[in-house]
Amino acid sequence: MAEKELKHCSFCDLEQAPSAPLIAGTNGYICEACVVLASQVVSSWGRKKALQEIQGPLSKPREIKQKLDDYVIGQDLAKEILSVAVYNHYKRLKFESGESGLGNASENIEIGKSNVLLIGPSGTGKTLLASTLAKIVGVPFVVADATTLTQAGYVGDDVENILVRLLDTAEGNIGKAEWGMVYIDEIDKIARSSEQSFGARDVSGEGVQQALLRLVEGSQVKVSSKGRRKDNDSSDQVLIDTRNILFIAGGAFPGLEKHVQKRLLPKDSAIGFHAAVSNSEIKPDLESMLNATEPDDLKRFGLIPEFIGRFPILAPLEPLDIDALIQILTEPKNALVKQYHQLFAYEGVELDFEQPALVAIAERALARDTGARGLRSIMEQILRKTMFELPSCEGIERCVINEDVIKCDGEIELIKREAPKQEAAQ
Repeated sequence: MAEKELKHCSFCDLEQAPSAPLIAGTNGYICEACVVLASQVVSSWGRKKALQEIQGPLSKPREIKQKLDDYVIGQDLAKEILSVAVYNHYKRLKFESGESGLGNASENIEIGKSNVLLIGPSGTGKTLLASTLAKIVGVPFVVADATTLTQAGYVGDDVENILVRLLDTAEGNIGKAEWGMVYIDEIDKIARSSEQSFGARDVSGEGVQQALLRLVEGSQVKVSSKGRRKDNDSSDQVLIDTRNILFIAGGAFPGLEKHVQKRLLPKDSAIGFHAAVSNSEIKPDLESMLNATEPDDLKRFGLIPEFIGRFPILAPLEPLDIDALIQILTEPKNALVKQYHQLFAYEGVELDFEQPALVAIAERALARDTGARGLRSIMEQILRKTMFELPSCEGIERCVINEDVIKCDGEIELIKREAPKQEAAQ
């Protein structure tokens, strides 16, 4: 009679005991271990469903680079590095969800995450590269400004707010948010201050680097689902696993090339009549110096070693020259010349840029040292007066922009439509 009263887990047949309680259901029982296992299975279902919602199959590295070429001019090395990093990252996610087709041979292999650090002058396309990658893969994407972040407990945004924004972008779907991408811009602005005295807190510099360590490496982070911090009330808080979130950081790192130069070209310490004379006027090529950047150079710049270790992949971006700026003006799908062509076409007017005018625009942007970011302000300055007057004018057919308009502040040539022959005869 006692044997019939013994209760067993309906899944693993575990016998009920004081150390192994069972949860009773309508037609059976379940033990604690099976509850945990069921939770893991359901969680994997949700992640698998979130992965299936990624737009189409995962593109190969060459295909990713080809899509980047449609929006970003040049930067072939950075494109190749990012394409491989993104492909390997989301290939790892497919493996974890059982969709990689790798079989059972790799079950005991755990692949780590490789975050990317973009290094290059302002206006070379760091943010554009990251946002375009997110569109290609089809995952939630957030751009965070490192200058607005402060160490926890001080005035400013906490680093956890990045995950709150990512969750909002994923429309509250935790599974999508955990496979998203985060781009942290202006990462060089949180470098450790060399002027900071020992023992003092650098809450907007080194303090932010330390706060980002746990977030970037991969951990369970509790954030508010409503976007507000609630220390006492945890009912509106959700747990986000950052282990599968790809972090891309970028910064201009002004002066980094000097640290690279000191490492590659040490100063001559010899003295005397026969000592070699060093030419200090020779300036190193910025592109070659950035390509030779190593973690030790970033440490001298002001990033702490723990933070550098979280970004093992360095992707340098080359400075833009005149030819690259002209290509940016004319070739991408969102090229500025194409945009203004369309704006003028809405008024029934054809906008014509002569080639010398494009060269002059590129030269002016190069002189401002703002990269491609300064091209729009130059175009607006040139076309503002014409765009103000054009809707009120009638009979205008073409607007011609020549070199004098750019260099000498000349007038834009407005060509009117020819009158019909019948009206001319009358």
